[in-house]
Amino acid sequence: MLRFHFTSEDLTRVRVATEPHALWEIAVSLHRLQTREGRRAYAPWFRAARAALRQDGLERTVRTFLLPLFPRASYFPDFLTPPEGAHGLDAGLEAVLATPYERVASEVDVLSRGVGAPAWAGRLTERDLREQLVDALRAYHRAVIAPHEEVIQERLHAERARHAHTLFHAGTEGLLTGLGPTIHWRPPVLEIDPYPAHRDVHLDGQGLLLIPSHFCWHAPIALADPGLPPVLLYPLHHLPAMTPQAGSPPLNALLGPTRAAILRASATGSTTTEAARRAGVTPTTASHHTAVLRDAGLITSHRHANTVLHTLTPLGAALLRRAGHASRGPGPSTEPPRLTPSVSEPP
Repeated sequence: MLRFHFTSEDLTRVRVATEPHALWEIAVSLHRLQTREGRRAYAPWFRAARAALRQDGLERTVRTFLLPLFPRASYFPDFLTPPEGAHGLDAGLEAVLATPYERVASEVDVLSRGVGAPAWAGRLTERDLREQLVDALRAYHRAVIAPHEEVIQERLHAERARHAHTLFHAGTEGLLTGLGPTIHWRPPVLEIDPYPAHRDVHLDGQGLLLIPSHFCWHAPIALADPGLPPVLLYPLHHLPAMTPQAGSPPLNALLGPTRAAILRASATGSTTTEAARRAGVTPTTASHHTAVLRDAGLITSHRHANTVLHTLTPLGAALLRRAGHASRGPGPSTEPPRLTPSVSEPP
């Protein structure tokens, strides 16, 4: 069991990550490749990932270089999931490269004494081998995570909207209560059970960063080193998607004040009842309009307890942005160039 001990100050310092954490998603997606747990939930991704790794010639790199460093076990090195990863892949990889060699040596030693580490892992203290590791992580991310980033962003946006809704109605303790079936809020302690190790973390005013994860399955994960800023990676709710009804109307059926109002309400997350109030219609009528918006791919709906929360999809968000900024004209492209790194095997 893992237990986070809160003070009243810690309750004011609970945060939720605003973006997917690139390095954590790499880590737990590698875990998905090592087990059949959750295979049905990730079946389309798993098939696409295996094909992409084979096409890009990365199968051996993943098997012999990455999987030994990210075992699906009670420990893997903390330096591989630095906090900078919350600011994007490049920032996270730069932090991996910049890790002091003493810390790398210490964490690799813990890995060796636990599940075991390959003989070459001790050389990760050398920058050359860590550069190879960074190249491998970047290539892996490009092959199996980047193609799914839009879906991951959409799900994270829905999760943050759910938390915002809970905070408004039930406060921080309500948020902590609804994180998932293995996470239990027993004031003033947040318990994660089961957990592979028995640990007590006293937050002592540091607060806790919650990192929702697309690839984390059932079991939340925390950093092993108690001296690092406390974080808890936990799985997004894996709920069956709402199935669109047959004969969905075309997009031009969306034009009109009622659906426009519901679409705007979904920008910050809204239940059917709240959307109805915003649009000035009954909940039954609002439910019909949310079905149309969902069928058109403009909103997504997630059931939580006895309510359904509606949030924007990237297409819906783009439509609202375009409606608000059409007079400004298109801006310059911000799409970064795609680079193909050279990945070599560890010596």
